[in-house]
Amino acid sequence: MDRNTLIGLGLIGVILALFTYFNQPTEAELAAEKEKQELAEKKKEEEAKSKEANDQSEEDKTDSTQVIEDQTEEATPFIVKKDDEGNPVMDSLGRTIYIDTITDQDTVLVENKEAAQLASADEIEEKIITLENDKIQVILTNKGGGVKKVYLKGYQTYSDYEPKNDNEEIEPLVLFESDKATNQLVFNKDGKKIETASQAFEIVESSDDKVVFAADYGDDQRIEHHYSIEPGQYHMEYTVKMKGFEGAVTPENVRLNWSVELLKTERLLSEQRRTSTVFFKENGGSYDYLSEFSDDEFAAETDVDWVAFKQSYFSSILMPKTPFAKSGTTFKIKGYAEGTEKDSTHIKQYESMMNLDLENTNDARATMTWFFGPNKYELLSSYENGSEDIINLGWGLFRWINVYAIQPIFNWLAGFGINLGLAILLLTLIVKLVLTPIQWKMYSSSAKMRILKPEIEEINKKYPNKEDAMKKQMETMTLYRESGASPLSGCVPMLIQMPILFAVFRFFPSSFTLRQEGFLWAEDLSSYDSIVDLGFNIPFYGDHISLFTLLMAGTTLFYTVMNSSNMQQPSQPGMPNMKVIMYIFPIMMIFFFNNYASGLSFYYFVSTLISILTMLAIKKFFVNEEKLKAKMAARKESKQAQGGKKGKKSKFQERLEEMQKAQQEKMKNKNKKK
Repeated sequence: MDRNTLIGLGLIGVILALFTYFNQPTEAELAAEKEKQELAEKKKEEEAKSKEANDQSEEDKTDSTQVIEDQTEEATPFIVKKDDEGNPVMDSLGRTIYIDTITDQDTVLVENKEAAQLASADEIEEKIITLENDKIQVILTNKGGGVKKVYLKGYQTYSDYEPKNDNEEIEPLVLFESDKATNQLVFNKDGKKIETASQAFEIVESSDDKVVFAADYGDDQRIEHHYSIEPGQYHMEYTVKMKGFEGAVTPENVRLNWSVELLKTERLLSEQRRTSTVFFKENGGSYDYLSEFSDDEFAAETDVDWVAFKQSYFSSILMPKTPFAKSGTTFKIKGYAEGTEKDSTHIKQYESMMNLDLENTNDARATMTWFFGPNKYELLSSYENGSEDIINLGWGLFRWINVYAIQPIFNWLAGFGINLGLAILLLTLIVKLVLTPIQWKMYSSSAKMRILKPEIEEINKKYPNKEDAMKKQMETMTLYRESGASPLSGCVPMLIQMPILFAVFRFFPSSFTLRQEGFLWAEDLSSYDSIVDLGFNIPFYGDHISLFTLLMAGTTLFYTVMNSSNMQQPSQPGMPNMKVIMYIFPIMMIFFFNNYASGLSFYYFVSTLISILTMLAIKKFFVNEEKLKAKMAARKESKQAQGGKKGKKSKFQERLEEMQKAQQEKMKNKNKKK
């Protein structure tokens, strides 16, 4: 290092020393800086405390009870509130109430604000409220604020059924239980699906005839379920209210989800399932229903006036004041897998999702009448909304006959207080009395056909060939015309009686009046009668022997034999033998009716028996076949004489002759070609 470098470094060091000395802070400046730092730290601490205080003051209050963040008792001025017996006091949602020793205010300690607003139904103690009148008992729960169970007074299941005295109490019938009974609102809020059945509700009001449940969602958002009941009614009023959800929930997307599993109530579960499904009525249209024999579902195509969960003799029906909107409204029915637990105790699984058609969600309500009761025609008709259509009385003409003839007569007879088996007997006698002229016409026609049978057989022998079919037909029709007989004269009266036969086929299995009413060996006319329980099941037959079914089949077979002489053998090859078919029919009835209502089998048995007796009486006392034969012969001679003189032919006979000539020409042309 040379001399110049050393001199430069020395000068730099002297300059730095002098700069440091002259620029160091004075004691006054050091004190001011220290004070400034202390003030900054103090301000930071105050801001933190202020923020914490603001968070505390912004917490909501539910009713008059303050809700704060959860803290330990050692760190807070809160103590558990206790009753006179020293037990902790709970609020309506099952939470422990504390006392703030500073403000002397009741307080609920929860983990956070959201938990207080959306408490789960599984986290609270269940509270049961009962609405009851002389007809029904409805069990309600604060878990979801819905219907838990329904009893029907005055009725009982078949398993509980025993004939009782009028003053003897019976075990009420349970329509459904809480294992799957849901009535809840379903909607989206803040991107999340809300199902109210899973949430806790507070009991806001409870009296003998009214219950109100409410659930708070914060920010003045609230859902309420109102239930009320009146004496002597099989229904309750059900109202859903939504408040404060404007902007958070779209009214068009609010659905009412109603699902239930109806319990077995009758003797034969398979027959009960055969008539059980979801019914609904289209607004301005007719009723419709899902399949009764398989799983099914349907999306509404029009607004819906009511929805019914129907089984054979009882139903639950929701009847809204304003029809359910079609958008998003769906119905579903589902059975149980064979061998599962509920396959032997429950009927089916019913479910419906219905658009409440709310105008808004700020202060909206949907009011419904909720029916729980028997499928009685007069009872359902009183609601004047077509809900009586769920009772299967047939369609078209058959339903008309049941509604305006069979049902009124039967109810009138039952009104005298007589045994319903005797009422069926009297009903059958009345129907047969009305049909006596038709029965007379049928017998007269069959007698004429028996008289003409030898001549018809001669005509068949005269024209055995197929190409002579037109000649045979013409000669046969001439014989009928001249003698005054007609094969159709026996068919027309039968066709007149057929609608009545089909009508009662629907009436007796659907008549609630017959339920659990016994007659002779039948303990329940609405179900099958059994004289022998086999202990094993025969396919297509059952595990029992129904005596009324055997009697019905026996009388039908006897009646068939009586009329078999009028049945002609098929004149063409390949044509079915009607005698064989008519003999097979009674045997088929044994299998078909063995599980049906014994009241129906009894009616058919009595009806056929009366027909047999009527035919025998007409034959013995009113219709002399010898005189009828002479009268027919005289008519035939007279017609032949008139035809010989005037040469007139009926239009039908003229058409037959034209057809015969055309057929003969066709055969000639065919032979020429050969």
